[in-house]
Amino acid sequence: MSDTPKFEVIDRRKFKAAEEEQESHSAAHQANISPPEPEIPSAGPQLVVSEPKPSLELEDNGSDAAIQDQAGPEFPPAPTAEESREQKLAYDASAQRLEELVRAQNPAVGPQPPMTFEHLVQQFYVSAMIQMGAGAQEGQRPRVDILGARTTIDLLGILAEKTKGNLTDAEDRALQTVLFEARMAFMELTSMINLQAMQPPQPPPPGKR
Repeated sequence: MSDTPKFEVIDRRKFKAAEEEQESHSAAHQANISPPEPEIPSAGPQLVVSEPKPSLELEDNGSDAAIQDQAGPEFPPAPTAEESREQKLAYDASAQRLEELVRAQNPAVGPQPPMTFEHLVQQFYVSAMIQMGAGAQEGQRPRVDILGARTTIDLLGILAEKTKGNLTDAEDRALQTVLFEARMAFMELTSMINLQAMQPPQPPPPGKR
């Protein structure tokens, strides 16, 4: 066995060639990537808007009716005059058949009087008073729907506003009287509710020993 040490010669040209090849690929990759374009400064401040909002296109006349039509709820097309007339005739015939059926079952029931504006006002008034606890049987605690009563009274106010100048003296007097009485009853009831809410809670009764 020879004691002469063995040496291995490494050809470093292979490593150098690999390094040069890697550098060439990196340079080519950087050449393919275009540098970012510089931002052009604006002349003044700019408003950044995340999403464009659709704008309402109004009619040329710019009337309040056009604005209300676009902002209000969408309704189906109104019936024609002929459709309304035919429907009214069919409704009257159906109501007449119902009345004849009721009278056949109970002959003592006479014909129903025609509905008038006073009947409409009275219906609103009765509804408001029942919602404020009127009509409760004796011994029973009245059930109060104060928010419902307010809605009914406000509807009476709208009716008075929209029919102003289009009522007879008797109709206007009935509407104004009913509206006044309903509002007075509402204020008295809310005053009682406020007084009860301001009173301190009552202590519980002492327990039996």
